[in-house]
Amino acid sequence: MKVLKLLVPLLAGICILLAGIKTDYDHQTNFSQYKTYSWIGAPKATDDLWAERITRDVDGQLAAKGWTKVESGGDATISAFGRTQNEQTLESYYTGFGGGWRWRGFGDVTTYVENTPVGTLVVDVFDGNSKRLIWRGSSTETLSTKPDKNEKKLEKAVEDMFKKFPPTQG
Repeated sequence: MKVLKLLVPLLAGICILLAGIKTDYDHQTNFSQYKTYSWIGAPKATDDLWAERITRDVDGQLAAKGWTKVESGGDATISAFGRTQNEQTLESYYTGFGGGWRWRGFGDVTTYVENTPVGTLVVDVFDGNSKRLIWRGSSTETLSTKPDKNEKKLEKAVEDMFKKFPPTQG
């Protein structure tokens, strides 16, 4: 039973890690032609504080890549969407004679639902003229109950998302 109690959270953690950071882009796009960007609108997030944090972190990454933010009419346009949801894990505890796994005999099982908050951020980059999606980055991360830790997780997720941005051809 102890193995199962350790295995379920471990597998849930591995699934979350595998979800981590994902990026995709239009392989026909020459990203060297983009020098400026503008936001389509404020990022959609759970509240204005998170929208501002998303904007700040994305702006910082794009500036580090040499892109310049303009109020409107950029070579590229940026959109972002953040949300939180609960992922549920079942935790079962067994009691009774002998403990552990038994197919026969006495004992009870109690199962609890464990809610784990998970945050997802999606950042899209569109061509400013054609409005065509040219790049998408997404991040999924287990959240903390402490906002300052979540703010650091957001910063790290955006940094990782833009690590290989802009993509190079070939």
